[in-house]
Amino acid sequence: MAKSFTKGQIEAEITKGMIKFEKDHMGRGPEDAETHLINDIVFVRFKGVLTAAERQLAKNSEGTELIKKLRSNLVENSREILEKIISDITGTKVVSLHMDISTVTGEKVIILTVDENIEKKYLTS
Repeated sequence: MAKSFTKGQIEAEITKGMIKFEKDHMGRGPEDAETHLINDIVFVRFKGVLTAAERQLAKNSEGTELIKKLRSNLVENSREILEKIISDITGTKVVSLHMDISTVTGEKVIILTVDENIEKKYLTS
């Protein structure tokens, strides 16, 4: 994307791309999602990501551990796709990727660091 896009527009495009990723590669989309650019960090927060079966599994510690392990493996196996989404939209290279999911709130976060200060790269909205 060209530099004439605003920070808000880039955040919206990333959110749209990440929701599509969730639907296409994880099997369902979140109830809500938002993206924030902070220095060289892309922070994506999803709400309402647990399936009904996962909510049942989360009622005990073994189930919670299983959900976290499964979701982590799914993201790690799709790492190249996630990195491409971010690089195609922002024109930056992903340096690292981190993910966690809360089995209590049903929220998931994906945090990516990139090779430049992405927040300053785009005009603020």
